[in-house]
Order: sequence, then structure tokens, then C-alpha cells
Amino acid sequence: MHPKKERTFVAVKHDGVQRSLVGEIIKRVERTGLKIVALKMFVPSREKTVEHYGKDDAWCTKVGERTIEAMGKEGKEPAKSALEYGRDMLNTLYTYFTLGPVVGFVVEGNPAVAIVKKLVGGTEPTTSDVGTIRGDFTLDSYELSNIDGRAVRNLIHCSDKPEEAQREINIWFSPDELISYVSIQEKILYDVNIDGILE
Repeated sequence: MHPKKERTFVAVKHDGVQRSLVGEIIKRVERTGLKIVALKMFVPSREKTVEHYGKDDAWCTKVGERTIEAMGKEGKEPAKSALEYGRDMLNTLYTYFTLGPVVGFVVEGNPAVAIVKKLVGGTEPTTSDVGTIRGDFTLDSYELSNIDGRAVRNLIHCSDKPEEAQREINIWFSPDELISYVSIQEKILYDVNIDGILE
């Protein structure tokens, strides 16, 4: 696949929709030159959400081990196994993602995955850089979400790698929902010679 045809999946999560940030988020993505090729609002089912996250017991154990390590630093004794803590965390992610409507969209361009990741910022909003979507528009933290026993509210999901993006796109969009078309801006972004501008 040509790099300019790379695609990625983006979802403005429930908190982003509720805070009326959909337009602002889409604007930031579009201004880079990436092209929207699919867009819809939906309430994620738990079944599709489980498939979307695709986490196994090894992932849960790793997350649970970090939880137990953090508890140890606070002088607390764990009441469960690492696997159980990890599964609890995964369930908070499922609950958060299925709470209400999200706006999912697919963007295309060179290199879509890396560009969107850069715009979105780090997973934890309070440590995400100024200028990123998470850094500019929310203030949640791992500490607060852990105290409250919930997932961190970070407004947006984006794919980490091109192969993950393709897997996620296939979960949320059918092939006939993805539109292939030429946009006017592609000439200035991708035309090798940038000719034919002057009359």
C-alpha cells in the first residue's frame, strides 16, 4: 500500500461527545491534510468493544502487576491476584466505552496512524503535551481514575499501529461504509510536480 493511502481509526469517546468537542477534534485532524473516508455516530456494544480492545490474560496480568506495585509503594496489601486487578481494569474500559454515543471515523493519508497519535497525545491527559487534544481539552489523571475506580476519561481513541488500525476499522465499519474519493487538497499534498497551478 502506498503511504498516502494509510488509514487509521479514531473515536471521539462518550466524554468528548458530551462536552461538544466532536467538531474541534475533527477540525484538528482535518487541518493536517488527512482525509475522512468514513464517519458515523453509534453506541458501542459490549461484544464489539471486547473485540476492539483485544486484550488477553497476559495483558491483564501485566496491568495488575503495576497496580500491585503502586499499592506496595503506598503500603497497601493487595487483596487480589494481578490477573484479577487487570481484569477489573479492563472491565472499567469496557464500561466507559459503552456508556453512550461515540463518533467513529476513519482518516487516510501519509502517515495517518502517526499523525493522529501525535495530535491526540499521551493516554493520561494531565501528562499529555500542551497542543495535543488530550493535553488541551481535559484534565483527568490515572491517580484520580484509580481513586474513583474507573477508566481515565481521555476524550478520544486512536490506533497505535497500521495493522491495529486495519483490525479496528474492520470492527466498526463495513467495507461499503469506506469511501474512496479524490480531494482537491491531495494535489498540493501529493502531486510530484505540483504543476498546473498557474493559468
